[in-house]
Amino acid sequence: MKRLISISLITALAAWLASFFFDPQSGRRRRSTTVDRAGALARRGRRDAERAGRAVASEAYGLKQKATHLREQEKPQPDDVTLAHKVETEIFRDPDVPKGQINVNAEDGVVYLRGEVERTEMIDDLGQAARNVQGVLGVENLLHVPSSPAPQKLD
Repeated sequence: MKRLISISLITALAAWLASFFFDPQSGRRRRSTTVDRAGALARRGRRDAERAGRAVASEAYGLKQKATHLREQEKPQPDDVTLAHKVETEIFRDPDVPKGQINVNAEDGVVYLRGEVERTEMIDDLGQAARNVQGVLGVENLLHVPSSPAPQKLD
């Protein structure tokens, strides 16, 4: 009995679809619209799948690059001028650092910081930032606050 109902339901649906799509007045328009919509749906699905595939691929590439470059590669020891510029770039990033009052130079990989800063804790922070630059072999921190005398370089 159930099978008979389902067969008659399928037959009725097929008859309705046939009359809907093969109607003499609007059948051609309905068929054309259905084909266009089905094609658009297929194209949209393919485009979304491609976009998702590209997103997954770029995410995987990024993770691979991160794993490959966990540490900065060792480079040859830069010359003193380049090293001084690298240190300047690093320590002058903070807008509170008085750029015109600090002198940075390097000799044989050792960086010398000279000048005045407003706060004593800035002296240690700048020295540590200079030590963190790749290629720095040592730091002579000769910075001082305005109320104290300037330290002298030890030979």
